[in-house]
Amino acid sequence: MGSSEANPNRGNEPELHLLMADSFEPLWKSLFHAFSEFFFPKKLPPLELQSKPIPVKDIWGFYNYKKNGVLGSTAVHALVLGLIMGVTFITIPRPVPAAPKPQINTKLIDPDDYPLKPAKTQAGGGGGGGDHDLLRASVGRLPRSSMRQITPPAAVIRNPTPRLAVEPTVIVPPDIKLAMNTKLLNLGDLKSSAVIPSNGPGAYGGIGPGSDGGVGPGHGHGFGPGDEAGTGGDTFHIGRGVTPPRVIFQTDPEFSEEARKAKYQGNCVLGLLVDANGRPTNIRVLNALGMGLDEKAIESVKNWKFEPGKKDGHDVAVEIAVEVDFHLY
Repeated sequence: MGSSEANPNRGNEPELHLLMADSFEPLWKSLFHAFSEFFFPKKLPPLELQSKPIPVKDIWGFYNYKKNGVLGSTAVHALVLGLIMGVTFITIPRPVPAAPKPQINTKLIDPDDYPLKPAKTQAGGGGGGGDHDLLRASVGRLPRSSMRQITPPAAVIRNPTPRLAVEPTVIVPPDIKLAMNTKLLNLGDLKSSAVIPSNGPGAYGGIGPGSDGGVGPGHGHGFGPGDEAGTGGDTFHIGRGVTPPRVIFQTDPEFSEEARKAKYQGNCVLGLLVDANGRPTNIRVLNALGMGLDEKAIESVKNWKFEPGKKDGHDVAVEIAVEVDFHLY
């Protein structure tokens, strides 16, 4: 097939003449015209202004119909700026003033201000004993008073021929005058009414229903109700040759949270027994303060260590008072 059949419409398409013969100019002519116009330009008549200016409104001014809008926008912006500054001021953490530091002082005080006064005829303490006898302790005189006991007293001698005979004693300060009945030949309990010789139903030596080598219903090497030694139904008290214990280790109590929040302060007084080993026992409140501070003081004093009180050079259990001063400064 011929090319005319492949493109039957080819004869109807217009032909493009990119290079027109009448617009072609030789290069030397165009250079000559450009050279002459550059060095010898033609003078043209002056231009005449044909347009006229038209007045328009100032775009930077205030439009009368938008004055209220501008004022409202200014107020809104000022309000938003104030809110931003306020929130920033509130949220910025400010230094908090330090809370007052609790001040706590503890000291031993004169127990004469509280019910711990020494008596004229007793220094406090007591004792008891026995040897598990079925009968009550028999009546009799007391042994000699001493600050040291080697042999406990006995109404019935279980070993009549000891290898080394030592006089029995009870631990009672020598300056305490015990009631003595010289008509009674045998040792026994002065307050008993039984006449059949017996050491009593107590234990660990001595005479009576108590224990620990003394005479009476107490627990100790003294005489009468009470503990440790001495007589009078209580422990040794400061005075009449009894020196007070000395603190060798102490911890200060803490403020209770309840008292700290309420800014509550004051003094509380504790009574306690310092035994012959320097341990605080029988701690109780003599002057209550409240707000949980009394309990805090007791918890602290339980951990104290003492040098024991002394009577005639011997360690004895002594009743003392401790004042705890809770203050916020």
